[in-house]
Formats: sequence, C-alpha cells, structure tokens
Amino acid sequence: MFRLNLSSISLLAVLSIAVPANAQDAVPQVTPTVATQQGEVQGLKDDGIDAYLGIPYAAPPIGQLRFMPPAEPEAWSGIYDATSHGAPCMQNYTPSGPVTTEQTRRIQGIFPTYGEQKIDNEDCLFLNVWTPAADGGTRPVMVWFHGGGYAYGSGNWPAYDGRNLAAKGDVVVVTVNHRLNAFGYMNLAEAFGETYAASGNVGNLDLVRSLEWVRDNIAAFGGDPENVTIMGESGGGSKVSHLMAMPSAAGLFDKAIVQSGPAVTSGDPVEAAGYAGKVLAEAGVDTPEKLAALSSDELLSAVRRATPSESGFGRGPSFGPIADGTILPRDPFLPSAPEQSSNIPLLIGYNKDEMTLFLAAQPWFGRIDDTALDAMAASMGADAQAAIAAYREMRPDYSATHIASNALGARFVQGTYALADQQARTANAPVFVYRLDWETPVANGMLKSPHTLDIPLMFNNAEESVALLGNGEAPARMAAMMSEAWIAFAHEGVPKSALLPEWQPYTTDERAVMLLNLEPEIAMDPERTVRTLKSR
Repeated sequence: MFRLNLSSISLLAVLSIAVPANAQDAVPQVTPTVATQQGEVQGLKDDGIDAYLGIPYAAPPIGQLRFMPPAEPEAWSGIYDATSHGAPCMQNYTPSGPVTTEQTRRIQGIFPTYGEQKIDNEDCLFLNVWTPAADGGTRPVMVWFHGGGYAYGSGNWPAYDGRNLAAKGDVVVVTVNHRLNAFGYMNLAEAFGETYAASGNVGNLDLVRSLEWVRDNIAAFGGDPENVTIMGESGGGSKVSHLMAMPSAAGLFDKAIVQSGPAVTSGDPVEAAGYAGKVLAEAGVDTPEKLAALSSDELLSAVRRATPSESGFGRGPSFGPIADGTILPRDPFLPSAPEQSSNIPLLIGYNKDEMTLFLAAQPWFGRIDDTALDAMAASMGADAQAAIAAYREMRPDYSATHIASNALGARFVQGTYALADQQARTANAPVFVYRLDWETPVANGMLKSPHTLDIPLMFNNAEESVALLGNGEAPARMAAMMSEAWIAFAHEGVPKSALLPEWQPYTTDERAVMLLNLEPEIAMDPERTVRTLKSR
C-alpha cells in the first residue's frame, strides 16, 4: 500500500500547502513523530488524542509470503505517513442488513463502510494506535481484534475508533487488521506439504505478530508493554479465546476480554484440508505454482463456489483456526482451560438477544405466532425445541419471534458459560461474567439487546453510534458504565464503575453474573436452564 515517505520536510508543511492564511484553523494538527523499530511514524491529532493509523506490523503477505507465517516489516527511511487507515483484508462476504435498507445504511456508518469494501487487499497487515501522548508513560494497552467471524471485518470500522476510550481511560488503544478467510485459514498442508504446514492458522499468527509489535514498540507511544489487555467481540472474541491457548502468544498479554464470541473448541485439520481441497478444485489449482499465480479475486470466487449456500452459524464448512497440534496444540478450552493462561484475568459475556441482528431481515421476523413457532421448532430438532421451551418459561413476556431468536442464539449463552467454567475451575486469576440486558430503542425496539450492541458502549462511542443505540441519556449512561468497567479492568484486572454494584468474580459454585442495564445487578446463574440444556 502506497505511503508518502517524508524525509526532509515535515508532514505539517505538506498539509499546509496551498492553504490560505485565514484557513489555518482548518489544517489538521500533526502528532509528534514516534520512533518504532522500523522507523519514524507521524499521525494526526484527534481532539487531544494522538492517532497513528495504518502502521505496518508485518511484511506484506504477498508473493512468496502468501499463506506463510508473518514476517517482520522492512525498515524505512524518513517519516511514515500514519494519517489514514491501512487496507483491510480481502472480504469474503459482508453481513446482511439487520432491519431495513435505510437502517442498513445508517449502521454502515459505525461498522463496515462502503469505502472499505473498495480497498480490501491481500496487503493488509496494519494496525492503528490511539494514545493520550507519546510521552514515555506507562499506560495500560487495550488491543482490539475485530469481529466478522474469520471471513470479513477490519480494525478500521468506525465503531472501533479508539479515540474516546483512550481519552477517557488514559489508556493506549490498538486495533488490528489481519488475514481472513482463505488467505488466513486455508489448510494447504495436505495438498502441498510441510512448506504450507502453518497455512491453516496464519491469520491467528498475524495476531501474535501484532502483539509482538506492541511488545517491541508500544512504550514509544506511551503504553506499558507489561500491561496489555486483548479484547474482541464475536469473531474477535473467538480470536482472544484462541490466543489464550497458543504457545506463541504466551507472555504477550496480561488480561483478556471475550465479548459474544467464546471459542471452546477449534477447527479440525482434516475437515479444513478437505474444504481447502474443494476450493483448489474449483479454482483448477493442483500445484503451488498455480496457486501462487491465482489472483485474490479468483481465489475468493473459488471459495464461494466451493461453499454450500446454506453454510453459516455452524452449518457447513468455514474458515477459522485449526487445532493442528503445533500452532494450536488442542482445542482452546477442552478438555480444560489452557494452563498457559491460568494467570490471565478474564472478562467474558454476551448480549441478551444476540440473534436479532442476524434474523431481523428474515421474512418471518415479527410475523410468527406460537403455532408457527411450534412448527418451526418441530423442523429444527430436539435442541431447538428444548431451548424454545426453556425461554418460554424464562421470558413469558417475549413474543414468538423473540423466543425463536433466543433459542437460535442459545449457543452464545452455552459457550460463554462453558468457557467461564473451564477458566474458573483452574485459573489463579479471577473470571468476571456479564450479560448485556439494556435494550436499544432503535427500530421500535425490535432488536432488543442484539449482537454488537456492546461495542459502541464499551468503546464509549455512544454519540457516534446513534444508528444502533439511539439518542438520549440511556445510551450515554450505558456507555459511561461499560467503558468505565472495561477501562478499570485494563488498569487493575477488576471491572468496576461508580454506576455498578461490586462485581463479584465468577465461580462454578455461585456463577455470579453482572446484568448490565440502567439499573445493573448481580444475578446468580441467571440462565441455568439454558446453560445446562440437554436435548429431550
């Protein structure tokens, strides 16, 4: 990706070219230059926070580095232009609109932007840094791994903008782009041998490399490399879960936050190799040389042809990390929590109505009654029927539509408690569990507490995210509450806020859960019937 490399002139001088004297107030202010191991970088000030965007943390994963573990970036001379985001990885797909065309356009203002979809690229190993000051301070570092499963997404999404969190919490915020879908998780070892042994996990190795960059460089940005919290939502939460079990990530972070994305198990190498084989067949590729000659668009086209249309949400093949016995020795949290993370404080949770975001575009959403729900349940199997029965008893005021949505999202609940249980049984550090109960008023309240609702709240981006949160005192209070708790966790390993009661650690004896709402409270095992659900 092209970057202006400034050597003998300052970025401020470039920005000032052809600007009338009476328009100087409109000229962006540049940050101080910061010396990284690869060279100096300079970004722009954002209302008192220094933002350094699009910094390469690894060499471009193209050419001979395609499907290979990340390599360190080359050094540069002069000053690297860190005033705009780096490209996101090639996107396999984007999520369907959650409510209406208008609402989709509005929500795209805080999640993926149309501009991003035009610049996705294999050359995508960039990160963004927001800091109160590059002053040699020792601020906690909060590293965010984006959602989108392992198929799409980027650390550049507006909802992840770290400016407000950095300003409020006196923390350094980092967001990361990395290889996704086939580029990051296609297991080519069976097809092409030992040279490609890491190919099924290189996307997660990118994350490890980003943490190595943080370790080596973040002190120059005013951050403490000895106090790093990794965090992520949805696919990002899964990435955090996996990093907790990857030997190469040991010692690179000190705390972990998993939001609506617990990963108890990982992918199977044999199944992943089979999926890769189908992709290669669709692409007409039978040698490494032909694979190297394949364009990124041609590869993604082959992926789409090789993937059944009904795949998704655990059905059919998909890309993601695999328990290959080396990079990931085993499933992250089975048969137990990873010993290497026994001293890592964990904050983990989910939203009360995760699936409404995905289901609201379905023609049946908001239109079914109990009879229709029973008919749906009969076709969905014993697990769905048991979940529907449990939620009908737990939430008798819910419509048939929202009962169905809760039942289809039971995996978020069960996965969260399974991971929390495993960690709490063996860890020396505390586990804290939450459920976000606050309901957004947008779309006449039909979404309730959907997937992603937590993101702009804990990032303290309520004002920038009215499309999802609405306006007024309620979202502002929730953002204050959650951002304060996340910041406190990064500082001290305990989530707390003046707006919250004391947050008790989670144990398998009591299962204390913080219910995040305008009037928050601690509840003991609030979804026991779903947590312990068995088909019947």
